[in-house]
Amino acid sequence: MSMKKETPSDVKLHLAAVNGDLGVIRRLLDSGKVHVDCSDRDGTTPLILSAANGHFECVGELLEQGADPTARRHTGTTALFFAAQSGYVEIASLLLRHGTPVDIPSVDGGTPLFVACQYAHLEMIQLLIKHGANVNAQMKDGATPVFIAAQNGHCSVVSLLLAHGARVSIPRLDSATPLWIAAQMNHSDVCRMLLQAGHPVDIVRKNGATALFKACHKGHIDVVNELLKCKPNLGLLPNGESALHAACLFGHLPVVKMLMKAGADPKLRNQDGLTPIDLAKNGNHPQVIHYLQQWQLYMSK
Repeated sequence: MSMKKETPSDVKLHLAAVNGDLGVIRRLLDSGKVHVDCSDRDGTTPLILSAANGHFECVGELLEQGADPTARRHTGTTALFFAAQSGYVEIASLLLRHGTPVDIPSVDGGTPLFVACQYAHLEMIQLLIKHGANVNAQMKDGATPVFIAAQNGHCSVVSLLLAHGARVSIPRLDSATPLWIAAQMNHSDVCRMLLQAGHPVDIVRKNGATALFKACHKGHIDVVNELLKCKPNLGLLPNGESALHAACLFGHLPVVKMLMKAGADPKLRNQDGLTPIDLAKNGNHPQVIHYLQQWQLYMSK
């Protein structure tokens, strides 16, 4: 990485690339005073700037003048990465035709496909996949495109990735799976889709919690409803608690009712020997306490 200072001409070229000023770009490059790939202190080239700002003609001109489509900022991001992030399909297509590798990763391991999935640019995702983007790529933290799409609640993206051979339940390094993150973020439609695609309902995280436990803890009723259709474990989990314990601790009455209807056992004791009612009392949730007491009265008749 050369740290030589930018010349005034470099600065002008960068500004023209940002603004999409084709005439100025041509004039500066014709003057011979400036290199087509002159970079600023972040390693950003004119091509990257024009791609990031959606200037198709400028991108075309810079490529014709020999700009390197594989140039990367110090963070590892390319012109294609920025085009993918903003959904500039024509620019991405042009860069790919000029030999930009589809999966150059940034420093954190994110490829253009990841940012396209994050922002749900479906046409871009299709283009990248057509050019061979790896749908099961993993970032440094282990996240896959499916994970990113699930986290952001993009059903259409999850569907598209699965249709192109993405595996449904690859976990991140911290053991969180796409279902777990979708449950935590309250994306019930994504949960339904992942489950229908074969994502195991009871995969546990390192801490011994399932997606159901997380959804009950957060009070995400629609997610709980989807997960219950797949007969998840309602008993004690490896973390020493049940889903009902999680719902009672935080006083989520509608979730408590749904779990009880599904067959959860209010007499289960957690690793500390406490029942769900004990936790509701500790958390001061009178409605939950009342409901469970009524239920026990009814069952003892």
